[in-house]
Amino acid sequence: MFKKILLVAALLIPMLASAQTLKIGLVDSSDIIAKMPDTATAQKQIEEVSKKYQDEYKKLEDEMKRLYDEIANMKEDELPAIRDRKTREFSDHQNKVQQFEQTAMQDTQAMYQKLMQPIVQKVRTAIEAVGKEGGYSLIQDKNPQNIIYFDAPVVDITADVKAKLGITL
Repeated sequence: MFKKILLVAALLIPMLASAQTLKIGLVDSSDIIAKMPDTATAQKQIEEVSKKYQDEYKKLEDEMKRLYDEIANMKEDELPAIRDRKTREFSDHQNKVQQFEQTAMQDTQAMYQKLMQPIVQKVRTAIEAVGKEGGYSLIQDKNPQNIIYFDAPVVDITADVKAKLGITL
């Protein structure tokens, strides 16, 4: 009886051990995203919008400098009402520049999110497909800030994901 138990245990232990083996993969999603043609297109659109905002900001800055120079070049005996009006005009323009800067930054960030979201989703879908095809239990992003230690049997699947997406670089 004892021999039968040992025999069953000897047969079951390796099966249980192999059933619990995890296959872990690492993927460098930022490298993949950087090399996707869609990313270059999105970056170009963002740069074009940023350039337009920078040009407009320059115009606003030039106007603010002009207003400042007017105040700085006023004569000592300038009427108080004129000085107050110029100071208020400068202060209002300064607020306008700050508001423009804030709006431009928010618009640019929103555009970035809108353009990059489908790209990130495409990479995520490819990672999931490679994970299923390769029988991976876990796939971790290969961000050096998040990884403390890894060793075999971890597999870097970045090249497989790039191949799935048709990226040859």
